[in-house]
Amino acid sequence: MLVAGAVLFASGCGGSPASAPPALAWRDCGDDFECAVLKMPLDHGKPDGEQIQISVNRLPATGERIGSLLVNPGGPGGSGLDYARAAQVIVGPAVRERFDIVGFDPRGVGASTPVKCLSNERLDAFIALDATPDDEAERAAYVRASKEFAQGCEQRSGKLLAHLSTADAARDMDLLRQALGEEKLTYLGKSYGTFLGAVYADLFPGKVRALVLDGALDPAISRMRLNEDQAKGFDAAFRAYTASCFAEPSCPFAGHTAEGALAELAELLRRTDGKPLRGDDGRQVTEAIATLGALTPLYDRNSWPTLTESIRAAMSGDGTQLLRSADQLVGRRSDGSYSNQTEAGMAVNCVDSSYPADASTYADQAVSGAASAPAFGPYVMWSSLPCVFWPAAPAMTAGPLRAAGAPPILVVGTTRDPATPYSWARALAGELESGVLLTYDGDGHTAYAGGSGCVDGVVEGYLVSLRVPEGGKRC
Repeated sequence: MLVAGAVLFASGCGGSPASAPPALAWRDCGDDFECAVLKMPLDHGKPDGEQIQISVNRLPATGERIGSLLVNPGGPGGSGLDYARAAQVIVGPAVRERFDIVGFDPRGVGASTPVKCLSNERLDAFIALDATPDDEAERAAYVRASKEFAQGCEQRSGKLLAHLSTADAARDMDLLRQALGEEKLTYLGKSYGTFLGAVYADLFPGKVRALVLDGALDPAISRMRLNEDQAKGFDAAFRAYTASCFAEPSCPFAGHTAEGALAELAELLRRTDGKPLRGDDGRQVTEAIATLGALTPLYDRNSWPTLTESIRAAMSGDGTQLLRSADQLVGRRSDGSYSNQTEAGMAVNCVDSSYPADASTYADQAVSGAASAPAFGPYVMWSSLPCVFWPAAPAMTAGPLRAAGAPPILVVGTTRDPATPYSWARALAGELESGVLLTYDGDGHTAYAGGSGCVDGVVEGYLVSLRVPEGGKRC
């Protein structure tokens, strides 16, 4: 998901409440899955206080079982329940044979106790609003909307907001491990899910069996640096896409250079600021929506033809496909309702991180972002503005994670990953005391179960047999 989440860790005492949770009461929930609910403390410092709900599902192993594999798709705000439901795609047969595939919606997300902030109509307006303000009037409008977002979260989810940090979610995950009857954790986390896994390992290094952290984030750098790196990553992915586009007769760009195509895209997005494109359902495709729609296909190389068609149509004034792609990214359904991934993502970001304290800093950063990433930089640099007004104080600060004493942890990085740049994976593998880097020379966001037999073989050998590749392995 865009702006994958505040990947900033802070100190904090590890450990779970002294009493282990009861075993999960599973029920059939269709398609060979079982579902359950686990109660967690709202505040892990008060284990006997108010409780919240964590929803869990699992697909039992098809063969000789090793244990449970917990999975998280990232976000923050992504549904682990939905991710586990895609088990036939997200993990290979060798893994499904030996592990129960276990998904869970982290606190604040989806079917667990969720964050709620805005009505569907107000969320429509917020997402469509000019998020790259060019003058004082546009900046004031974006500031007002960002304040409204933060105030809506406080009004609807006030008690929850201070307890949504990734450290809270990692402690939940350890209680879930215990409820599953697992002595140690086996885990697959992608994108933001790599941060959740790394925080878990830092808090509970002795409880790690095997962690795959694919599309890794670097916890040691500041939030605004993360935004800038990600914007550069999307621009770099777009440059890689253009080589494929130029080989097709349908490619819409006038010039056949990557820099020229990037400039044409930036100009197209700029024009939608003053003159939104038309959608097919009466909605206007504003600059913000067009930007989201253009970057979404960059997550997956198989979606590059969609990007070509989207841009070609947009150059003729039709923003329908850009709108569809943007809706997919932000969790907007065809009936106009939303999943809560956008609200949950912002809520986790804001308590995981320290942010600049005023909007003027964002304006300065957007100028810098535009210079280094002309197509996507301004939007990404402004994207965290609601955190300026967040009613819950940050619970975490930037810093490397060591996970001292943990067994080998496999960190996977893709060289042209748009959302989590390869440099982050390289950094995390070096920061973790037992980090082992697996490099995939390729395109798209994350690598495992994405088409590389080499990557799949290494990951599955590690998960099933604890076979650790040599450091520096490349696929």
